[in-house]
Amino acid sequence: MKTIHVSTTINGDPAEFICTPDETLLDVLRNRLGLTGAKEGCGTGDCGACSVTVNGRLVCSCLVLGAEAQDADISTIEGMADGDTLHPLQRAFIEHAALQCGICTPGILVAAKALLEKNPDPTDEELRYWLAGNLCRCTGYDKIIRAVQAAAAEMRGA
Repeated sequence: MKTIHVSTTINGDPAEFICTPDETLLDVLRNRLGLTGAKEGCGTGDCGACSVTVNGRLVCSCLVLGAEAQDADISTIEGMADGDTLHPLQRAFIEHAALQCGICTPGILVAAKALLEKNPDPTDEELRYWLAGNLCRCTGYDKIIRAVQAAAAEMRGA
């Protein structure tokens, strides 16, 4: 099968990879680049476990082809922390016990970060609407909402 050479930026760093035309961005991230934070939950874009941002847009990486990453700016869960310093969202999830099994957590964190970059002070309703594409079977959503709101307040300096 034909392969495609792709040059892109992932978490601020230049990256190159070779993929097949039918290979998903999720598979490229996990299997070719070793970025295993995004999880495959459903493979159909229904659960949000594989959420990343591509050029600032929140996407399910299982629905994007790796070849579409050419010249794109991709952000994954691996890019949230600054070295050993966790992002406020990551800290809040720990402090508010907003995670259990961890399958959904990377996608929810990426989605929440994308929302807070667009709207640093969302209402609970806006937050629930934004995160509706991310399914969690363990914690329920109340702790997640509280954690995101706490992080949003911290990030606003409130």
